[in-house]
Amino acid sequence: MSTAVILMNLGTPAEPSAPAVRQFLREFLSDPRVVEIPRLVWLPILHGIILPLRPGRIAPAYAEIWDTGLDGAPVEGAPLFYYTRRQSELLQEQLRENRPDIRVEFAMTYGEPRLADVVERLQREGFDSFMVFPLYPQYSATTTGSIYDQVAQIYRTNRNIPNISVVHNYYRHPMYVRALANSVREHWDKHGAAEKLLLSFHGIPKANVDKGDPYYLQCRETAEHLAAELGLDEQQWQLCFQSRFGKAEWLQPYTDKTLEEWGIKGVGSVDVICPAFAADCLETIEEIAEENRANFVEAGGGEYRYIPALNLRPDHIEALARIVEEKLPVPSKQSG
Repeated sequence: MSTAVILMNLGTPAEPSAPAVRQFLREFLSDPRVVEIPRLVWLPILHGIILPLRPGRIAPAYAEIWDTGLDGAPVEGAPLFYYTRRQSELLQEQLRENRPDIRVEFAMTYGEPRLADVVERLQREGFDSFMVFPLYPQYSATTTGSIYDQVAQIYRTNRNIPNISVVHNYYRHPMYVRALANSVREHWDKHGAAEKLLLSFHGIPKANVDKGDPYYLQCRETAEHLAAELGLDEQQWQLCFQSRFGKAEWLQPYTDKTLEEWGIKGVGSVDVICPAFAADCLETIEEIAEENRANFVEAGGGEYRYIPALNLRPDHIEALARIVEEKLPVPSKQSG
């Protein structure tokens, strides 16, 4: 049996232009997993208001990070795409010694390359077993759930149905938590520890959690494990949620509001880390590293420092490799 591992992340526009952003948002925001508002209500809003107006505002933000990434570091294209591609290449190298039988590729939930296309290509090359590995440590129906939908679509439309498994989550895997802790410690070694460590996770509507989405509980557990690994007490860290959209209540406390409150109170320094993001992207680079820094400082806060996502850290790649090795069966030895 020939096995392929396919790393998956959200996706990105093909280029930093309004038409490309519009195409990406059309696909992303049309997914009923992402926006659960009834279609008859939501689609007129999407096509009549959001798609005509929002791409023109977002495209310049993508242009600022295109080919540069965090703090001007050179990348190729969109940071999310670049880091996901490089993660697949580095994971392939990491697995070479223990699992040389495994091929590693990558795909995106929205945009290119598409999961169905990657699976079809690999099937033509002779692969018949696949592990789809969403780079979402915490499961949510809004993210990993959409990937399950794409796997189900492959089953429905493919006569030669492949064997596909999906990594559901890894929010408390010891090597993932250790990699997060190492990134914080290394930051502290260079800059010293701030008064507060803010752990900012991507938000989802509170109604989703009320209906049974386990995301909040998994974020909470990741935060608690990381705080314990770092030896922090409850006064030294805070769990928050960013990137809310629309007027509905989302998971709280909100990252921007918390930072504004800390600024008003005169907190002298804050470190911010985003444990739910395996790679830096628009939400971390623009929203967290830039916009929220301005909110905190303008409200009266002191020093603000963003700790980058795990990206291409060796301990991050090692953690991904360990999860793959734990999830896949040991290959049978060929008699000869």
